[in-house]
Amino acid sequence: MSITTALSWRYATKKMNGTKIPNEKLEIILNAIALAPSSFGLQPYSVFVIEDKALLEKIKAIASNQSQVTDASALLVFAAWSKLTQQHIDDYFERIATVRNVALESLQSMKEVIESQLKNSDADNLIWNAKQTYIALGIALVAAAEEYVDSTPMEGFDKQALDELLQLKEKGLASTVILPLGYRDSDNDYLAKLKKVRREKDQLFIRL
Repeated sequence: MSITTALSWRYATKKMNGTKIPNEKLEIILNAIALAPSSFGLQPYSVFVIEDKALLEKIKAIASNQSQVTDASALLVFAAWSKLTQQHIDDYFERIATVRNVALESLQSMKEVIESQLKNSDADNLIWNAKQTYIALGIALVAAAEEYVDSTPMEGFDKQALDELLQLKEKGLASTVILPLGYRDSDNDYLAKLKKVRREKDQLFIRL
């Protein structure tokens, strides 16, 4: 299936039918997220994969009672690092040195570039980190569509309440966006049979 076909098929599913996603499909989506680009390759976030029904019920209550949360097979919670620390950077470069089998010293100039981010405020770095989660989210949406798995990106939840529920502050994280993954309930989802509406390409794209 071409990526155009996959993206034409997908939509922001409003009703899911509770069917479980085969584990191999879920792993393909998670692997795609793991391969998603991020600034400097730092991946300044974690992604929670939640399938526990009792926990999903609690999240639904703080996500405007949107039924996709509990009718999904799994819920992904993207959570950015609340701070960028020297330890984060040190760990990253040790990882590079190990994976690429190079001397840590040979990476010093690149490391100094990333360390310049430490001059920014924690608030600014949180914004920067949070932006990276949306790149990962976009990759997840495409990967899910290619596997004919439905998804719905959501910001309509109480971030403070979710952070407390998942104890994200203690983990140095802050929730940014959530993504239910599952299968559409075509009979009860009013959007399922509607045509996709997008701007005309000559309005969307400006060629110079």
